[in-house]
Amino acid sequence: DNMASQADNAPVIVWLSYNVHGNEAASSEAFMLTIHALADPTNAQSKEWLRNTVVILDPCINPDGRDRYINWYNSVVSKNYNPDPSSREHAEPWPGGRSNHYNFDLNRDWAWQTQVETQQRIKKYKEWMPQIHVDYHEQGFNEPYYFAPAADPIHEVITPWQREFQVIVGKNHAKYFDNNNWLFFTKERFDLLYPSYGDTYPIYNGAIGMTYEQGGIRAGLGILNEDNDTLTLVDRAAHHFTTGMSTVEMASKNRQKLVTEFKKFFDESKAGKFGEYKTYVFTSKEEQKMAALKKLLEQNGIDFGTLNNKTFRGFNYFTGKDDSFSDEGYHIAVSAFQPRAVLAKVLLEPRTVVTDSNTYDITAWSAAYAYGVKGYAVKEKLDFSGESKSSTIIAEINSNYGALIPYNSFSSAKVLAHLLKNGVKVRFVEKPFTYKGKVYDRGTLIVLKTSNGNNWLTITNDACKKNTVQAIAVETGFMDKGADFGSPDIKNIAAAPKVILVTGDQTSSLAAGEVWHYFDKQLDYPITMVNGTDLYRLNLKNFQVLIMPDGGYRNMSDKSTQDKLKDFVRGGGKIIAMENAVSVMANTDWGIKSKESKTDAKSEDSSVKKYADRDKDYLTNSIPGAIYKIDLDNTHPLAFGYPEFYYTLKQDNVLYENLKDGWNVGVIKKDAYVTGFAGVKVKNKLKEGMLLGVQDMGAGSVVYLTEDVLFRNFWENGKLLFANAVFLVGQ
Repeated sequence: DNMASQADNAPVIVWLSYNVHGNEAASSEAFMLTIHALADPTNAQSKEWLRNTVVILDPCINPDGRDRYINWYNSVVSKNYNPDPSSREHAEPWPGGRSNHYNFDLNRDWAWQTQVETQQRIKKYKEWMPQIHVDYHEQGFNEPYYFAPAADPIHEVITPWQREFQVIVGKNHAKYFDNNNWLFFTKERFDLLYPSYGDTYPIYNGAIGMTYEQGGIRAGLGILNEDNDTLTLVDRAAHHFTTGMSTVEMASKNRQKLVTEFKKFFDESKAGKFGEYKTYVFTSKEEQKMAALKKLLEQNGIDFGTLNNKTFRGFNYFTGKDDSFSDEGYHIAVSAFQPRAVLAKVLLEPRTVVTDSNTYDITAWSAAYAYGVKGYAVKEKLDFSGESKSSTIIAEINSNYGALIPYNSFSSAKVLAHLLKNGVKVRFVEKPFTYKGKVYDRGTLIVLKTSNGNNWLTITNDACKKNTVQAIAVETGFMDKGADFGSPDIKNIAAAPKVILVTGDQTSSLAAGEVWHYFDKQLDYPITMVNGTDLYRLNLKNFQVLIMPDGGYRNMSDKSTQDKLKDFVRGGGKIIAMENAVSVMANTDWGIKSKESKTDAKSEDSSVKKYADRDKDYLTNSIPGAIYKIDLDNTHPLAFGYPEFYYTLKQDNVLYENLKDGWNVGVIKKDAYVTGFAGVKVKNKLKEGMLLGVQDMGAGSVVYLTEDVLFRNFWENGKLLFANAVFLVGQ
């Protein structure tokens, strides 16, 4: 923000980011060429450019992924590399070096900041606030080089100047590439919509953000492409070096315009000139949910406060129409009159305008749905104070009998995990009850002295304080209304479940990483990770929960593996199947079936179609990421802590028939679509079916999570649901 208000003689700042995907290794090599050329005192060109330009170079955004790739490559390559694509040096094993330590794609994390690398980098980025940011990548080794200008869809907030400069710099790159007879392409494939990329995130922070893509994935030191030409690491690094120096050149030559437009961007932001909505209001009964949303805003430098009045009218995210609304207990207000108004609009607006549906990533991400809080977009500038209400101070309780712990957010699940991990026996209620005039809902946790050791109260207080959840002391098991604590409606979690997570090349590394990070860094609960190929020989008797993240699971076609898993469930175990793992089970004998769409009879032969219309025809069946409303049975333990609905990010057209012998906990009705792009045929198909279900089998159960409730770990509202699947279902 300070940079935006500096005098017109300020230097232009260029930030070059390399190697966000660890196995796209040429960019860190290009970094060394670039920094040498810029620092070379004999290089007259760079000396001239640096008179009015500051260049920040980040040599490797993803050091863990790069190390994983480089160490593997050096362990398999011969003295002389083999350019044959079939050679093992071009077949990287699972999980690959693309992702970070926890198998997260750091180029999808800029806005959400779930990973420590992103968190630390954004802090530094906000200190410098560059006018230009370049994100270096590699694509398939047969692809020519890609540079700006970008493809549609381009978000509506992107300014004419941000678009214009992409053309300016692209033409300069083209000049150098043409002189060297290097092929390239522009205006295709790589769009500017999803806010968490290394090009869009800087754009929404006022910069010129650009992605540069060199062909080279799998290439190693050299590989034969489809033209029978050897593409070497030297070639790849040279191309990135060229666009890097060309970018610095054009930044220097356009310094005045870049600095002026940057300042203008923030001046117009503070004047409220971006978007029809001038205030965004979010409210919830659960303080912990609001705290999670506040953290997102704080990490991104978005200002927020509280409203001076309590009743307003605005667009209701949940109903899709204008409604009156009031404070639910906790709320925050975000003004569109602030330096980061554009980023706030992009992250918070109820519906993103998608000008071209052929996009590279998801098309809906609005925070109200992702965080499970009520949201209202108001067209007026509301009067609000500069600070939000301070967090409640968690008071320790003292009791000789027991404690009640509300169960209504992921923070509650973290308390439960802490208690179980430390040997505390926990009960939970399946029906509401009343104690001292207050109603406690399904899922409320009960910790009793009679079931635990002498330190139960200390552990309980520590868990609640750590996770900002207020416990309530209870002095008797006799309730005003509802079940007493000895009732069969009070379920007992006898011990901490031992959990297996299936990993390896039969699973998606990103999906497995989401679950790993969830347990290791968020829930702080131990799990055992095993390779899917080893399932057939594992002794599962010592485990209670087996998690199958998204994956292909080719070994599921093996009857002995299926029988082993079914025996595990019948013996009291629990399988949590996620995304395509559910599809695999639907193709075998597990009692769940995919729902086939009913195609309308056509008078024309559907095989007669135009080749030129193939992209348009594909899009009718496409859903790159749209938000749908799921109707929840919140009387089932899988949905404890939720209202009677849940918003999911739907990324495929798969739907399942309602379970005949089981619990259809989350179902889609006919009007479930909310926002984001979904093709016509997809919308017609995604009606009346099951997405979240539980099937009892013997003494155990199978939990079907057909949607990614942990999506990139920013879909905050799915985290409690996943904890329910692990700890509550089947007790």
